[in-house]
Order: sequence, then C-alpha cells, then structure tokens
Amino acid sequence: MTIVLYTLLFLASIVVTLAGCHLFTNGIEWVGKRLNVSEGAVGSIFAAIGTTLPETSIPIIAIFFGTGPEQTAVGLGAILGAPFMLSTLVLPILAGLLLLYARLGKRTAKFHLNYREVRLDLQFFLLGYGAALLCALTPNKALHYAAATLLIAAYLYYMKMKLSAPGEEGEGSAVEPLLFAKQSAKPSFGMIGLQAAVGMAGLVGGAHMFVTAAHSLAESLHVAPLILALLIAPLATELPEMSNSFLWLYRKKDQLAVGNVTGAMVFQGTFPVSLGLIGTEWALGPSALLTMVLAVFAGGVTLLQLLGGGHWRPWLLTGGAILYIGYTLYLYGS
Repeated sequence: MTIVLYTLLFLASIVVTLAGCHLFTNGIEWVGKRLNVSEGAVGSIFAAIGTTLPETSIPIIAIFFGTGPEQTAVGLGAILGAPFMLSTLVLPILAGLLLLYARLGKRTAKFHLNYREVRLDLQFFLLGYGAALLCALTPNKALHYAAATLLIAAYLYYMKMKLSAPGEEGEGSAVEPLLFAKQSAKPSFGMIGLQAAVGMAGLVGGAHMFVTAAHSLAESLHVAPLILALLIAPLATELPEMSNSFLWLYRKKDQLAVGNVTGAMVFQGTFPVSLGLIGTEWALGPSALLTMVLAVFAGGVTLLQLLGGGHWRPWLLTGGAILYIGYTLYLYGS
C-alpha cells in the first residue's frame, strides 16, 4: 500500500471511530440513567470496561493460546502498554483539550469533577499496578499467583464501591434522547443495549482499521517491534477510551470523561495484569519495566496534585506527556 492509501485508511478509521463513539457514549449515559447510578460509576465501570474488554482479548489470546515467546511478548506489550499510555498520554491530552476548548470560548479552563471519586480511582490503580511492578522484581511464582488473586479481588471490591456510591444531585438530567429511539422518553434496556453494541462495534472496527494502517506504516518505516508492541498497538486499542472522553469533555461532562480514563487505568492495572502474572513468568526486560515505573510515577504525580491542592491544574497535568515523548525517543534511539 502507498502512503496515500495509509492516509485514507487513517481518515476512514477516524470517521468510523467517531460515529461509534457518538452511539456508544449516548447509549452508556442511558444505562446510567436507567440504573440510577452516579456518573462516576458510569464512566469508571460501564464505559471503562466496555471499551477495554475488546483489547483485553489480545493478551488472553497471545498468552494462553500463543505458540511461542513472540506471542507472549505481544501479550505482555498489550498489558503494559495500556496503563502507560493512559497515564502519560491520554490524561495529558485530555487536560490539553480542556485548555484548548477554554481558549476557543467553549467552556472554562477548569475540570468540574467529584475529586473524591478520582482519588479513589488513582489510589486503586497505584496499589494494583505498584504490586504488579514489585512482582516483576520478585521471581516467585507462588507470590505471583497470590498477587493475581488479590488484584482480581481488589477490582471486584472497587466495582462494589463505585456502584454503591450515591449519585450527585442532578446527574443524568442532561442526557440527550437515545439515538435509536429519539421519540421515547424512557427507552427500553434492549434498545439501549443494541445502540451501545453497535457503537462498540464501530469503536472496535475503527481501532482495527487504525492499527492496520499504523502497523503497515511502521513496517514500511522499519520501526522496531518493541515500539510497535508498546506504543503503536496500545495507541490503537486506547482509541475508544480517548474518543469517548474527548467527546464527553466537549459536552462538559467532565466526570464521565475523566472517569472513563481513570476507570480504565484501574481495570488495566489489575485484571489484564493478573493474566500476565498467571500465564507468564512475569520476567520483564529493562524497557518493559521502565514503562511500569513511568506509569506508576505519572499516576503518583497526578494523585499528589489532588492531595496537595484538592484539584487538578490542567496546565500541570499536560506535563505528563513529557514522560511518553521521552520514552518514545529513548526506544527509537536504542
């Protein structure tokens, strides 16, 4: 394929992803409205799990059904790349977009969040992913099995806390009519589920087109396999979370936008990691370990902003992208 065709494929993937994003976000908001749960739970649980489940199939297939060390490396790259990208790239881009929207006069340059829920997300992520990092430094399989069990239990407890949290006053009142049933004031769960499923198919299809174009372009430019596994592939698989969050941010639904990202961090830092602990030796090379260290560092700095000032400063949050850019240059130069 030529560069022109790669570009057309990228553009097509963006169109498909945005269409799927519009359907999915509208549908998932109606799930929260019908179940009467908080926006934090909608973003951190329903949206986050919905958009991360398709990409979780990558490490499952690669690790448990793969035929060699190369397949295992792909699985580990998918597991480690997602938390790294969410913490060092997606959150900073979200903050940068907030500042851009404010400069364009679309909104104020300030996140409107329930920061207690954001703190909870970041704390669970740091505890879970930090434990997985320690396991990578301790080659003890019994410890790895025990840690995997605890990580799964921790995520189930996290879900229970989120779903039992009371909704904020007025939440859900600004939900637009369901696109698949615009005339219905209270659409059925079946219609809501159908729209969300079609939207998810669009998100996954768009991401698949994106990764196909990125993979072909990377091969034509002779990009190293490690860069492809840790940076390019996760960029495609995180495209659904990014698309949803950017759209919610534009609509001034900050709790949904941020919760979708931080909730995905919690999921990616516990469940897929537990698969790696169980299905592999969890013996990581220096570059892979560095992604974990940088993700924990980025998450820690993000949490410290909340503990120190009680809220995020968007301009400061954008600084996390330095870690992603620096690591990319490090890999490309090594």
